[in-house]
Amino acid sequence: MPVRLATAADLPAVLDLMAALNPDDPALEPDVAHETWARLLAQPGVSVWLAEADGVPVASCTLIIVPNLTRGARAYALIENVVTLSSHRRQGHARAVLDAALAHAWQARSYKVMLSTSARDPGVVDFYRRCGFRDGIKTGFVATAPVA
Repeated sequence: MPVRLATAADLPAVLDLMAALNPDDPALEPDVAHETWARLLAQPGVSVWLAEADGVPVASCTLIIVPNLTRGARAYALIENVVTLSSHRRQGHARAVLDAALAHAWQARSYKVMLSTSARDPGVVDFYRRCGFRDGIKTGFVATAPVA
């Protein structure tokens, strides 16, 4: 299953994936989308991984590797925005992007990779466990921006 890093040309496909992840989000203005995508791709330590089917991106995740002054200066990493198009679920695409992201994090000497999900479906939680993520190790908290 082909997995690769996203490029600037992948913006339309990534926007489709993000719409599948958060269907209630309003569509971004094209100039905002292009500027944000360029900044994301240029950010040191950030990579967006894509799995393809017939040359079309069908799954994605974003990996952020953060330099760190603890754990012998080993980085830590975060994975966000894991999504697979509904037409391609249960075919191994999400597992493929997660495996690629994790391999990249381990190669970068990260000592841990964290992933949070808002999914409550036991199947989703079990999927993340099968991918090597363990719950119950740390307690996670999320602060959200105040509503204007």
